Amino acid sequence: MKEGLRRFWEQPGKAFATSFLDGRLRRAQASGMKMLRQMAGTLALYRSGLLAYHDAMITRGPLEGTINKIRVLKRGAYGYGDHE
Repeated sequence: MKEGLRRFWEQPGKAFATSFLDGRLRRAQASGMKMLRQMAGTLALYRSGLLAYHDAMITRGPLEGTINKIRVLKRGAYGYGDHE
């Protein structure tokens, strides 16, 4: 189920992604397994956010990387004294 869900990001459009996600959620609910049902409930809560990816097809990955680099630079600068 997990590996199959990864194909969500490869769907060619929002309509296909919606159909794909709904099918996966139904399948998880029908499985009867408690963990899969909980996962389906969590994904259902974030459904609109997940589908929003297919509107712009961008992620926050590069932004998060830049923010992390800034944090590392700030952490390294804690030991420097002030000229005044």
